[in-house]
Amino acid sequence: MKKVIVPIDFSDHSEFALKAAALLAKRHHIEIIALHMLDISIASLSESAIEIQTQSVFYLKLAEKRFKSFLKKDYLKDVKVTPIIKHYLSFREINDIAKEEKADLIIISSHGASGVKELFVGSNTEKVVRFSDIPVLILKEELFNLNFEDVVYACDFSEKAIPAYEKVLKLMQFFEAEVHLLYVNLPNDKFKTSTEMKELAANFLTKAGQDISKLKEITFESEVTIEKGILKFSERIGADLIAISTHGRKGLSHIFEGSIAEDLSNHSMLPVITFKR
Repeated sequence: MKKVIVPIDFSDHSEFALKAAALLAKRHHIEIIALHMLDISIASLSESAIEIQTQSVFYLKLAEKRFKSFLKKDYLKDVKVTPIIKHYLSFREINDIAKEEKADLIIISSHGASGVKELFVGSNTEKVVRFSDIPVLILKEELFNLNFEDVVYACDFSEKAIPAYEKVLKLMQFFEAEVHLLYVNLPNDKFKTSTEMKELAANFLTKAGQDISKLKEITFESEVTIEKGILKFSERIGADLIAISTHGRKGLSHIFEGSIAEDLSNHSMLPVITFKR
């Protein structure tokens, strides 16, 4: 791992993410890309080019001034921090910047959301998760260490999940963490018998090139929702981190099907890390 992106909005929550990135940077000599996105609203597009340019210069200078002050932190001493300010229309731009910078991870903090706001507006964190091709580590509170010893990875054991699982194993090896595989069995049309779950898991491990003996280490949890199953199991084993893959759904499919990864990023107080399938 060489580069980590931290989206900055100058809030206390974004500083939680910056502090976590600093811990990682000091331990592994990683560069932090501190990224601030200047919003280009749809209303601005109807204004004249001169007005847009004048506003852009004003907000750019303001952001540069705030950035300079915000990054004057003792915990960033001896850490390589590169500030970047970009305009955006959607959160796809963060993924584009991640590709340009060849970043390995995004660390972001989340305020969470609920009810109507969550359904129709969502949070900026959700949008970052939805569009990111690289792992996104989501924090709810300040972390004083990044010692992720026990990590829960919830999986449906489909063949499509294998690439994400391989990414999880690689990154958790970097963190020197133990991965606890979890399958949540639901009481609906997706319900599976014990035999069916074990056969599914065995086939998954085989195709992922893993030793079949790992089957005995997998936990099969029955719950009314996948989210509840993950949270209850994580609490029971005292997990430090929840890992999950995301489809990155957009549009109507996102609204009606939802995203377990985004739900967890909103509701879990544990750090959550997402991996794009």
